[in-house]
Amino acid sequence: MDMMSMVSGILAAQAGSMQMQVATTLMKSNADAEKSAVLTLLGGAQQGMPSLANVGAGIGGNLNIAA
Repeated sequence: MDMMSMVSGILAAQAGSMQMQVATTLMKSNADAEKSAVLTLLGGAQQGMPSLANVGAGIGGNLNIAA
């Protein structure tokens, strides 16, 4: 096995590893988004939160409850 084919093989392995890392990150992000959607549809996101009915306009509009 000559040096160029060995270098080429190592680079291909690194590229494959990077693709797997990106795919794993995307899958986790999609799973988190699906979980959030299900909790919203089931009303789980509203449990334990006080009502925002009597606060000013725009308050709580960008609240991140997924943390």
